[in-house]
Amino acid sequence: MKTSSVLLSLMILLGTGTAFSQSGSAKQVTWIFSSKKITEKKYEVSITATIAGDYHLYAQDGGVEGPIPTKISFLPNPLLTLEGKTIERGKKISKVESVWGGKVNFYNKTVTFVQIVGAKTKAKTMLNGNIEFMVCNDDLCLPPSEVTFKIAIGQ
Repeated sequence: MKTSSVLLSLMILLGTGTAFSQSGSAKQVTWIFSSKKITEKKYEVSITATIAGDYHLYAQDGGVEGPIPTKISFLPNPLLTLEGKTIERGKKISKVESVWGGKVNFYNKTVTFVQIVGAKTKAKTMLNGNIEFMVCNDDLCLPPSEVTFKIAIGQ
């Protein structure tokens, strides 16, 4: 009898862990990565987020402390230089949300993050990095997620 109780408890715990690991902000955002050559040694890297349903994705400057702002980190590559800051293209919404105690900045549906990259040579290479982000709707916030990426440069 004890064995079946332990087995049942273990199955419940495993089921709960699986459900939790499949939830989170990553389930609500689809990412598309691309680069295009704009001059001989400059590329425009685009990272586009498509946000599902009634969720919103926080801007890089989320506004107040509380919501996790979108943070894009690029890994060092000796063949590439980042030029300027990553900019956002989309319809940014700035709204006072009482739950956060102030004005927050976010995007509904879609936003594209753009980074200009300089290439030191004509060699083909990859721009690698990760994105940390969080989505919320009017009822709840999902746990933050992280996505890694590799974007071809010069190919």
